[in-house]
Amino acid sequence: MKPLLRNFAGSMQNLAESGPLLRDAVQSRNLRVLASMLGPAFRGLFQQRGRNEESTPMRLGYSAQFDWRYRRDQPEMARLYEAAKASQWNASTDLAWSTSVDPESADRPIIPDAIVPLVDHPAYQRLTPVEKGRQRRALMAWMLSQFLHGEQGALFAAAQVTSAVPWLDAKLFGSTQVVDEGRHVEVFHRYLTTKLEKLYDINDNLYVVIDALMTDARWDLKFLGMQIMIEGLALGAFGFLRAATQEPLLKQLLTAVITDEARHVHYGVLALQKFYATALSPRERAEREDWAFEVAYLLRNRFLAHEFYEEHWAHEMTRPQWDQLVLASGMMSLFRRTMFRRIIPNLKRIGLLSGRVRARYARIGLLEYEHLRAAPDLTAQDLLDDA
Repeated sequence: MKPLLRNFAGSMQNLAESGPLLRDAVQSRNLRVLASMLGPAFRGLFQQRGRNEESTPMRLGYSAQFDWRYRRDQPEMARLYEAAKASQWNASTDLAWSTSVDPESADRPIIPDAIVPLVDHPAYQRLTPVEKGRQRRALMAWMLSQFLHGEQGALFAAAQVTSAVPWLDAKLFGSTQVVDEGRHVEVFHRYLTTKLEKLYDINDNLYVVIDALMTDARWDLKFLGMQIMIEGLALGAFGFLRAATQEPLLKQLLTAVITDEARHVHYGVLALQKFYATALSPRERAEREDWAFEVAYLLRNRFLAHEFYEEHWAHEMTRPQWDQLVLASGMMSLFRRTMFRRIIPNLKRIGLLSGRVRARYARIGLLEYEHLRAAPDLTAQDLLDDA
């Protein structure tokens, strides 16, 4: 198939598979959510701009808010700012970059075979030990590549909300998050390029989420999309991978990043819990509930690993067959669900898990985590212990 036709076929398949996402928005009768998602979905799923462009300009339609009185009236946010200042680390000197990493090692695998979606498939079992090592390396590179792309989105979103959030204490903490996210981009890029020597394009579903939250003018949706959804999902994923890997540098890197991300999610919950309790009309709250569900659906589909499939398994099976295998894989299913165990309790805490949306989360298997602890009570050490 010629490249142009292949790209067109992939775009049409992406749009067909996004049907449930758009259908849910229509069924909820929330056309505002549908309208806010159509542009990002077209650019991400049809145009596949994350794959087809070296860089992507995005129009930013938000307002910066200055505080000329410099009110310091958010004590919990102020304490979080103090914790952030005390917890800064240097990515160049505080991680053991001299560690020798063999990403295809069978004796100390970077991830266990059990995480590979096809571990029980005859085609995978026929691979040689060397070929299985290459698969483990590629799958970890795919995962970390998506985290890298998400961290770049977090860097830009943190810069946006720092200028747009109305409280000075929140702006001060936001300035530390910008530094944190820059450091995360640095460490994931360095690990991918110097240790794994492999970097994948951004997943189309993740592109849609980043496009949607970056281009929306409302500061609270940037908080909701990044601090609660993307950062919350990253916490679950980082903890899972930290526990699974036997590679010491990666384990050290993930431990450091988890400590930062716990503060970021805490920041989002503090800001939105107060704002959503006092400043939203019922219609505005319903819109944010529906928007959060659409983002959850996109993030769930993000971990079908289509980019890894296209490189290693497209010759062996169709994409629907691959999706079915991934969804049925016990370990991958656990991995994908575990990432949401940080999101659902936080959505409940900020008031976006009402009876009108609970059934939708239950349908995609995410409601089981609603009674777990949420930020800000959950500390970074809790997360590390849990992992």
